[in-house]
Amino acid sequence: MTEPSPPATGRLPELRAQLDAVDRQVLELLAERMRIVSEVARFKRAQQVEIRDDTRERQVLEARRAFAIQLGLDPAPIESIYRQILLASRDYQASLGTAAPPGEPKRVTIVGGAGAMGGLLGRMFRELGHHVEIADLQTPRTALELAPDSDVVVISVPIAVTEAVIRELGPKLRSDALLLDVTSIKTSPLAAMLASTTASVVGTHPMFGPGAQSLLGQRIVVCRGRGDAWYKWLLESFRARGLVVTEAAPDEHDRAMALVQVLTHFQTQVFGLALARSGVPLAESRRFTSPAYLMELYVAARHFAQAADLYGPIEMRNPGTQQVTALFRNAAVELSEILESQDQARFEAMFDEVRAFFGEFAAEATEQSRFLIDRLVERTAG
Repeated sequence: MTEPSPPATGRLPELRAQLDAVDRQVLELLAERMRIVSEVARFKRAQQVEIRDDTRERQVLEARRAFAIQLGLDPAPIESIYRQILLASRDYQASLGTAAPPGEPKRVTIVGGAGAMGGLLGRMFRELGHHVEIADLQTPRTALELAPDSDVVVISVPIAVTEAVIRELGPKLRSDALLLDVTSIKTSPLAAMLASTTASVVGTHPMFGPGAQSLLGQRIVVCRGRGDAWYKWLLESFRARGLVVTEAAPDEHDRAMALVQVLTHFQTQVFGLALARSGVPLAESRRFTSPAYLMELYVAARHFAQAADLYGPIEMRNPGTQQVTALFRNAAVELSEILESQDQARFEAMFDEVRAFFGEFAAEATEQSRFLIDRLVERTAG
């Protein structure tokens, strides 16, 4: 239990009052900054300019660091503060409305729209000015009823039933419509869409969860299927909402997801399973936690707090799963042998191999992880 602070005496109350007054001035200036940001947002919407400008943000951060040094301030926390200010500015601009691509509003049906991701996509298309209908198990109108009158049909259902839903709905779409999915596997769903409809087809994979606080800066992978006009429209729509678009072939996507998703989830699951079977209560290990261990705990606990039927299909249906899990097992066995034999030379050779793989990225990783650790310590200290 935290002990109460002793009563302030002497000049301390006066100094604290001065700090409070300065903080009020800082907040008033931040409010004025946001007022100017709103003017910037209106200009960007009118000119069809994207909200985020990476070049401008780098210039701002460099200038604020330089000025901090002139004032005798540590530039690192000042940069951290301004990164948060820039993030808040982007989110504020997005909240004021989105510049939709030119063209008539579309009739968009979200199949599975009562789910979390479907709901997020529905809000996105509404914000872009389109008419959105939801088709789900409990909705008055079914997907089969809505599909023939829809300009765009989005399949946002569990992976296990995605292809069955595609095969059922595909023939109902007009040839001038667009069919797209949002699953984390792309090769087989895209093939199913191309085979089941004469409509335009695009495969997508949002690289963020439905709990994302903002779409700004979030990445979405897009795989071209059929129909250049609709493909261009979809890319413009995503970019207008602040998403970062990665274009890829479906097999290229699936190979990448074997690392980005399967290997990452597999590693987290092994870590969590080993902890659960260690016989050491979580509270006991947390008494000795380092920031790095705490970060791993947060990632693992967050992972296992979610549904097993979400992660199982992602990992089981990727064509590269067997290869990457074998790589993990072999690496774990090799490292275990090195540690058990206390072979420092092999250990250093392993370090050199992996260090060479990361190359110049290590400098960025060191900087960004230091930032994350500092913020974590700030929130959990005491």
